Amino acid sequence: MIKINLLESSKGKNKRGGSNGPAMPTMEMGDMGSPKLKVLVVLVVAGLLNFGYWYRLDRQSKSIVTQMRAAEQKNRELSDVKARYLERQTQANNYKRRVDVIDSLRAGQAGPVNLLAMLGETINDTEAVWLNKMDDTGPSVNLEGTALSTDAVANLMANLQKTGFFKSVEIKETYQDEAIKDMQAFQFTLTCEKGKS
Repeated sequence: MIKINLLESSKGKNKRGGSNGPAMPTMEMGDMGSPKLKVLVVLVVAGLLNFGYWYRLDRQSKSIVTQMRAAEQKNRELSDVKARYLERQTQANNYKRRVDVIDSLRAGQAGPVNLLAMLGETINDTEAVWLNKMDDTGPSVNLEGTALSTDAVANLMANLQKTGFFKSVEIKETYQDEAIKDMQAFQFTLTCEKGKS
């Protein structure tokens, strides 16, 4: 029990200086209990604090376990999605490869058609020239034909060069055909080197 004395003390009136000022309150502390009680109180408070800290850590641990389960479930779902995506990507790549092969075959198929169409149009646009034979050797094309003049052969060479299909157009030979008696005719052979188109 604690006692507080707020009244003036009679002892202090006649002491040195005889000051008559108010006396300071004093406080008397009663018996606080035995040391065993004090140790017990400290242990109980420490135990409560320790239990509170353990309880908080236990709740965090359970929360982390719950979050880990959710994350593992999400990871399994995403791995399934990834596997399906990779399978579809493989299928798409196989399909694209097949389409590319088909397109390259179609382009190779159309190559001679384009060459023949271009040659036919060029020969038709050049006067006094007839084509007798065409030989496609891959990198070059050999043309044999008949013209009414050497100027017509030169015009044909210029027109073939203008198409842009050939890198170079060279004359191999030209000679006057003696078999035709009614008019003048020239037999020619051209070598046309293909461009990179």
